[in-house]
Amino acid sequence: MAVWDKKILWAVMLVLTGALGQRVSDPDPVVNYPDPVCGVKGSTVLLPCSFTPLESVFVNRRQVLIEIIRVVWCPNHEICQGPTPSVYDSESNNNDLRYRYLGDKRGDCTLQISDLQEEDGATLRFRMEANDRRANFVGQPGVRVTVADGAQMKIRSSRDDGEFKRGEAVTLNCSAICTIHQLEVTWFRDGHALSETGPALHLSYLTAEDSGNYTCGLKKNRRTLSVPYSLHVEEGGGGGLHLIVRLVVGGLLVLFAVIVIVCIIKRTAKKAEDSDSSGAIYSTG
Repeated sequence: MAVWDKKILWAVMLVLTGALGQRVSDPDPVVNYPDPVCGVKGSTVLLPCSFTPLESVFVNRRQVLIEIIRVVWCPNHEICQGPTPSVYDSESNNNDLRYRYLGDKRGDCTLQISDLQEEDGATLRFRMEANDRRANFVGQPGVRVTVADGAQMKIRSSRDDGEFKRGEAVTLNCSAICTIHQLEVTWFRDGHALSETGPALHLSYLTAEDSGNYTCGLKKNRRTLSVPYSLHVEEGGGGGLHLIVRLVVGGLLVLFAVIVIVCIIKRTAKKAEDSDSSGAIYSTG
């Protein structure tokens, strides 16, 4: 084969190798968002997110590895580019402190929003920017965040009428019209704060002292108090076992008293009999 033909062959192979290498090493970038998120005003929501950037690009037939140098979260914007308002920008020092980026620049783009407010209701999109503009990418369609009014919080239990018997147990659940994330709840009985926290309040072995009006609300926002749940514990209810125990103990005490009295009577009668026998012998003598 002529030298010129070899040069052409090597050139063709080099072009094909570069094209194939670019195709293999450069899958399309992608951003994975969670399902739409609904949170109660004042609560904390978590937006789990992951992304896969381009691995490399070719510059003058030379493969250049991609490095993500900037990550941005934007509300209600299709491309999240340039001067677009953002809720988080890795290159900014003026980010809203309520928005906390829990991810990195390698594949995790998780975002946390605390003290959720009405203005946080939006469609949020994630943008990655690389050391080569061809690797810049905005994930679609984004994730929708909906904010619910905390005043719509309610207390639910196994009994809507709130009537219970002494000795029973009940769990009160503080709920809202949407899923509650990382909710810090304060519980109240007749307006007095209880030590328990969390979306569920478990009351075991109810007594009359547990009766009252229960409310729940966000720990950081007392204006989110729920509609009161009235719980009433019947004094006579649930005491069957204790009544049986008392009857059995009382019966045993009566039986013991009868036995003691019988023993005393027998002993007295025996003493009297012995006394009479002694007197008769003395008279005969």
